[in-house]
Amino acid sequence: MSSVRRRIVGSLAGAVGVAAAGGAVALLRQQRSISRRVGEEIAFGALRSEPVTVVADDGVPLHVEVDELDDSHTLDRAGRFLRRVAGAAPDVTVVFVHGFCLTLDCWHFQRAAYRNLVRTVFYDQRSHGRSGRSDREHSTIEQLGRDLKAVIDAAAPEGPVVLVGHSMGGMSIVALAEEFPELIGDRVVGIGLISTTAGGLDVSRILLPMLPARLSGPFTHRAIRTLHRGHRTVDVFRRMGRTIATVATDRYAFGSDVPADYVRFVDEMLSATPFEVVADFFPLFTSLDKFHTVEALGAIPTSVVCGTSDKVTSIGHSRKLHSRIPGSHLLECEGAGHMVIFERHDLVNAELDQLITAATTGARSR
Repeated sequence: MSSVRRRIVGSLAGAVGVAAAGGAVALLRQQRSISRRVGEEIAFGALRSEPVTVVADDGVPLHVEVDELDDSHTLDRAGRFLRRVAGAAPDVTVVFVHGFCLTLDCWHFQRAAYRNLVRTVFYDQRSHGRSGRSDREHSTIEQLGRDLKAVIDAAAPEGPVVLVGHSMGGMSIVALAEEFPELIGDRVVGIGLISTTAGGLDVSRILLPMLPARLSGPFTHRAIRTLHRGHRTVDVFRRMGRTIATVATDRYAFGSDVPADYVRFVDEMLSATPFEVVADFFPLFTSLDKFHTVEALGAIPTSVVCGTSDKVTSIGHSRKLHSRIPGSHLLECEGAGHMVIFERHDLVNAELDQLITAATTGARSR
């Protein structure tokens, strides 16, 4: 290599190195998305990869999709150069864990943003989406933590892992940390907790978007067992009251005006979840108390994200998580609701850029 060429490459590498301090993954995403808004031009539910079945320890099949890195697509030569020089840790795997009554498709904007930049894993939690149905006995947060361990073992058996959970997905991550503490700082090098909590949840907030108006309100707490027995009737009411349900989704999932297709897609995921599943999982939210566990997450980079207008897991839950996790970073998205991963996907992705970079480079200060 000529001395001039070496100087040019050295200058480029130096510039990229400086940029990488602020987030190598962010640099790559920006390089790729200058001419388009990532995810906006892709139909919801259209992002797919070859499915893999992971069997949980109680025999329930979990639907898993892995987006592998492929240098032959998406990134041009400059982008591939940036990924090598910026140290975007191609060996890291980011595992996304969705929330209650949603599916892996709720990560649409994150999946579009990180495809071919970072190896990513998405899966449907038990009784959700394309995964198998769980019996009521195993419909627990603790079981969800064990399911996550099974997914990591099967889909990311080697290399560092960053876990990102939304709502019930964040609870699943906390349950994993409680049962398998040896993973934190060893295999798991970073954690993102989005619109979630480790306890003290007002469970009526969870049911409101999923019940017809006549079945919600004070009825919620004293009638969940009755609703479980009559789940088919509830599903009929839900289908008959689609307009009311859509309005409820808009009100409780989002904090500001969002495109109508956002509301429709989230409502489709909620509506596709049988109410029997809602009733199976409902009791676990009332007894959730794992704030004693989260302090251990301070050993690795941890991001806590929530919308200030979240009506399901209010911002107070995220502030409490932040206060209990030493060194964690809190992002409050002004005016956003529970589906902040849709509503403020640009801010959420920027925070995940920083998290992935910190987790794979050891940089904690921001």
